[in-house]
This record gives sequence, structure tokens and C-alpha cells, in this order.
Amino acid sequence: MKYVLVTGGVVSGLGKGVTASSIGVVLKACGLRVTTIKIDPYLNTDAGTMSPFEHGEVFVLDDGGEVDLDLGNYERFLDIKLTRDNNITTGKIYQAVINKERRGDYLGKTVQVVPHITDEIQDWIERVAMNPVDGKEGPPDVCVIELGGTIGDIESMPFVEALGQFSYRVGPGNFCLVHVSLVPVLNVVGEQKTKPTQHSVRGLRRLGLAPDVLACRSTEPLEEHVEVKLSQFCHVPISNIVNLHDVTNIWHIPLLLRDQKAHEAILKVLELQYAGKVPREPKLAEWTERATKFDKLKTPVNIAMVGKYTGLSDSYLSVLKALLHASVAMERKLVVDWVPSCDLEDSSARENPEAHKKAWKLLKGADGILVPGGFGDRGVQGKILAAKYARENNVPYLGICLGMQIAVIEFARSVMKLCGANSTEFDPAATSPCVIFMPEGSKTHMGATMRLGSRRTYFHVHGCKSARLYGNATSVDERHRHRYEVNPDMVPDFERAGLQFVDH
Repeated sequence: MKYVLVTGGVVSGLGKGVTASSIGVVLKACGLRVTTIKIDPYLNTDAGTMSPFEHGEVFVLDDGGEVDLDLGNYERFLDIKLTRDNNITTGKIYQAVINKERRGDYLGKTVQVVPHITDEIQDWIERVAMNPVDGKEGPPDVCVIELGGTIGDIESMPFVEALGQFSYRVGPGNFCLVHVSLVPVLNVVGEQKTKPTQHSVRGLRRLGLAPDVLACRSTEPLEEHVEVKLSQFCHVPISNIVNLHDVTNIWHIPLLLRDQKAHEAILKVLELQYAGKVPREPKLAEWTERATKFDKLKTPVNIAMVGKYTGLSDSYLSVLKALLHASVAMERKLVVDWVPSCDLEDSSARENPEAHKKAWKLLKGADGILVPGGFGDRGVQGKILAAKYARENNVPYLGICLGMQIAVIEFARSVMKLCGANSTEFDPAATSPCVIFMPEGSKTHMGATMRLGSRRTYFHVHGCKSARLYGNATSVDERHRHRYEVNPDMVPDFERAGLQFVDH
């Protein structure tokens, strides 16, 4: 097994996830089978109970794992299916070690960060890296590991120590470290500065790790003398310095890596070159076509995204990516209009008339309305008003999770004249409970107590629009993350009133 570790320096949010995914894409295009692991140094067991404002969206896997959004990037870029074990957190590691200690596995030893925590991290990586994720038999060839956070963070120290030991454990030729760093430009001076990257690499070396490849983030392509300076002071060959400058869309990133021969640098470190040649030259024709096609799109399609986390687009990352893929396929330039659901409500007209007016203007100017999932009752009335506007004005509406439940509640109130129609999430004593708590849920524990992961849905209305969108399939597997469902006892009433339930 070969390992590629991706770390980040200087600041967070440099795009380590996209970089790790893109490295995987280029290695896969060379004919190698790739798997990925994301390390998150926070103490939470998983991302399930974290607010989207804190950490972006919670990405749900087939096996029900609630994980970091970077695993969504890995799955989309590499066309693989990961498991909850592909996301390592400090919480999971400490929980595993404490469970072993309680069982007496350590035979009376004093349990410490070194070696017990660091050994658990290494064992976890080795175990998970062997699992096939591409639907084929046998272990993958390369495992790309992304270490979350920034080098120097106190919380990631045990992982850095473990990875330093791990590079020694697997031996030379089996471990390649790619360090993603920032090369900023100060507006006053107007030149690219290498000092932040120098300090970041120095900090990395101090912790026992040395970069084999430098991936430098910048707004513009790196100047030649800057690369020479980075090579000299960071002790990395110029051929192993890759510039990831800003691009029009992320599909260009694998192409940037290929064009700068990043795959050759990585394969050389991993001793995967045979007679000086890579296993296969990466073509990436599909990526080139998609990236170019996106840049040429002109005709806009406006989608109103009605939610309560509209201040942070990462909160709805998977939904945004799905919209983007669909718009490119339909040759339209996606324009997402963020509409805070609270601003659509009548109370907003009194308290903040400008925001209320702006929200309704965006909603009425949209070609389609999307209401994504969410928890809690804040902004629910605004979402109901959005669903009502879409239904009455024949505007395409897509409700996901809570968004679908909202459409059902609105239909019950407006069409069926059930004034007490509501979800028991918002009103436990609702006289017409359209949406109810599901049997497998828990009202006392928050983490991993919902319907989670891939479930099969069967279409029972032949030729319905949903089935046609799935290529006239009879069933489809999709991922779930919810505690509430439409009340099955009320479905016949809804259907008599004209609301069709085409699958179950």
C-alpha cells in the first residue's frame, strides 16, 4: 500500500480537500486504484451533531456515517463509495482506546497519548486503507490521507506525531507528503511572498515531517523566481513545486496538477515509476471537456435556495454541487439566489421591510425554488410561503427532506383546508399531524439516531416524472438523514385531494 498525506499550512480553507481529491483523480487516471481518508482533529465522534455554521454541511454516506463534507468531494471526484471509518476524528480514536482500556486490552499499562493514541491512529489508517471503495475486489493501490486543520494546531498534534511514526513504519518509497500552503500578495507591495510558506514548512519539519511536494495556493500563477526561492528555502526540488492558482471552476484543478507533472513527482516518491515512466499517462479528457464547457456557459438559470443557513454556502454544498452538475448537463449557467426563509415571513415585513422586499423579489424572479433540509422551527413559516408561491404560480419546486415535508404541510393547509396541519417536530399537539416522528428515532440522544444512509425506494406510478428522471427505473437507492416522515395514515387523504405519492 502506498500513502499520500495532504497537510495544510498558514491558514485554513486553502482547499486541501479539493487538492486531495484532485491528486486522487490524477493517480486514478494513471491506472491506479485510489481510496481516501479524512482526519478531523475535533473531539466530536462524528459531524452529526455539529451546526452547519460551525463546519459546513454534514455529508451522509451509504452506511449512514455522518461525516465531513470533504468526503463528499472525494466521492464526487473519484466515483467511489466510502464508509464512516474513512473519516477519523479525535473522538473516535479516544473512544476506541478508552474502550480497549476498559476491557483490559493494555494489560495494566499506563495508557498514554504516545504510544497508545498514536498506535491506534496508525492501525486505523492501515486497516481502512485496505478496504476497496470502487466496487472491485482486492485492496486499492494508493490511499490519499487529508489531515484537517493547519500545521501547528494543538488539537492535531497527536495525529502529526502518529503520521511521523507512520512514515517510518511503512518505509521509504511508500509515503509521500504533499503540503498545501499559501503564497499571498500584499496589495501595498504587489509581490508574491514566500515567507509564510517557509515558516509553515519549518514548523512541519520541527514536528518530524518533511514535504516531498509543495502545492502552493495563490491568486495568480507563481513567478519563476518565487519557485526558485521556495525550492531553496523549503528544500523541495522545483519539479516538485506545484502551483494551484485561482481558476474559474474546480474541475480545472486535476488538469493543473497533470499539466505541471504533479503525478510524476508523486509516483517517483512512491517508487511507482517503471524504467522512468509512469504507469499510464493521465488523459482526463472528460475533465477537460467539463471544465471547458462550464467556462462557455452563457444562458442563466436562476434557482432560489430558501433556507436558514444562507450565510454560509458550505452548509448546502452537496445540493449546490448537484445543481451545478445538472446545470452544466443542461447547458445553463447556474445562478443561485440565496433567500433567508425568515425574511419571507410576515413578521419580517414589519421588522425589516427592506430584507422582506428583497427576499420576495428574488423568489419571484427565480426559474425554480429549492427548499433543502434542516432542523428546528426557525424560518419554517417562510419556507411554507415559498412552497405556496411555487404551487400557486406553477414554479418548479424541489423539496429535500424538510423541504418536501413543508410542501405537504402547505398543501394540507391551503388545499385540504386543514388549519391545524403541522409537523409534530414544530407542534407536538397538532390536530392534523401531517409529518410525524419516525419509529427508529430517539428523543433523548441526538447523534446517529435518525434514519441514516442508503435506502431503496420503489416507484409504483408507472411513467411518473421521478421515475423518468432516473431512466425509467423501477427503484432507486438514495441516502436519508431525517427523524420525521409524512404520516402514512394521511397519505390516502392527500392522494384523494390531488397530491400524488409516486414512490415509497
